[in-house]
Amino acid sequence: MRQLNVGKFLKAGRGLALAVTAAVVLLAGNAGARAEQGGAKIFSDIKGHWAEQTIYRLSDEGILDGFPDGTFRPDEPVAADQFVKILLLSFTQQFPNGERRWTNEFVQSLSPANRNVLEQDFRDFSFKPSTVGYWAKPYIDLAGGLNLIGKNQFPDFKAKLKREDVAEIVYYTVKETEYLEDETFSLNAASVIGDLQSATARQQKFIAETFAKGIMEGYPNGYFGVSRVVTRAESLAILERIVDKSKRISAKNGVSGQYDRIVPTKDGSYKKLMFPSETMYRAYDVMQQAGKLRGTNFDLEETTLRLFKDAETKAKFLKRTAGDGPYEEAAIWLEPAYRTYGITVRLQEGMLARNEEALRTFVNFLFASDAATFQKHFANVYGTLQNGKAVENGTVQIGKFSVETDVAPDGQSVVFSIVEKEK
Repeated sequence: MRQLNVGKFLKAGRGLALAVTAAVVLLAGNAGARAEQGGAKIFSDIKGHWAEQTIYRLSDEGILDGFPDGTFRPDEPVAADQFVKILLLSFTQQFPNGERRWTNEFVQSLSPANRNVLEQDFRDFSFKPSTVGYWAKPYIDLAGGLNLIGKNQFPDFKAKLKREDVAEIVYYTVKETEYLEDETFSLNAASVIGDLQSATARQQKFIAETFAKGIMEGYPNGYFGVSRVVTRAESLAILERIVDKSKRISAKNGVSGQYDRIVPTKDGSYKKLMFPSETMYRAYDVMQQAGKLRGTNFDLEETTLRLFKDAETKAKFLKRTAGDGPYEEAAIWLEPAYRTYGITVRLQEGMLARNEEALRTFVNFLFASDAATFQKHFANVYGTLQNGKAVENGTVQIGKFSVETDVAPDGQSVVFSIVEKEK
């Protein structure tokens, strides 16, 4: 994954500051001025504040500025529209003349679909508030277009943001710009949060993700602060951690990440999965190798490898809608949460010939010296079905694995679920 570093943003020359007594930046349609002294900005109300350095760093970039009276007001709440604006600005670099552009890291982190949205649908985005109508509309439209927020997520974008609301925005932002953590891992890491159960199950998922990612942390009392509003200072600390991973806080909570890996998802983004053993962790690599033996006639989505008859069938699968299919003629899959491996095959002319090498690669790795025994079992089941005869579902022991055979009611497909015996 690419690391976005706010320290790479271009800064205006300090020499220019000597000739300027105040700079005005719009936030939420209101003007804010920077008090300067000896070429450096000075806010009268943040000395000794826990976020003092973060405030100065990000205000230097024009992400969020102070008020005409020389204050920053770090503990005032942030509205939803304000947060959306500064979230987007965090992914930009500012030039000495005040112009902005997206960082290369941000653009490259997006999926092809989102990159197209950014470069085509919003190619004229000016990074400035609207001067006609609602000032925040350009920011909200873009954030919605990139799926960083739900277009109807906030009935009132002027409402003060609560911490669980910010967690939801962060969740979808990292989903689109990096990857999601394994959900079981995240919830386990977040179990130490004192008020986690006061959030809804949906909110807990968002909170757990941001906590496990180290982007949002709890308060000294061990509480996350469910229902508390997010302050201006907190919002900058959160945004800095989104962009600069070196600022994030470890929240492993004793969970080993030895067998975790990042996998592609259905929507073109990524997520982290935790594998229960080294065998299953390595099986994922073997599954990838098996797919490549079919040229391009495969698709790997999370922990399922689908093998297709030809490019035309694969194209139909990629354009599928809910309820369509199945299009694959064979599949190799893993279920980490249930410690289960699997092979699914359909009765289709030429299926065995096309997929024999891919299936054997996976079987040989998993069963090792017992691979021939499984292959014999597989051939017996598949051959019986091909001859139009019924196969009774059941379980057999092959080496250290229990192999459950499950034939579809129409007799046209069979699933082999493979579970390693507990030691």
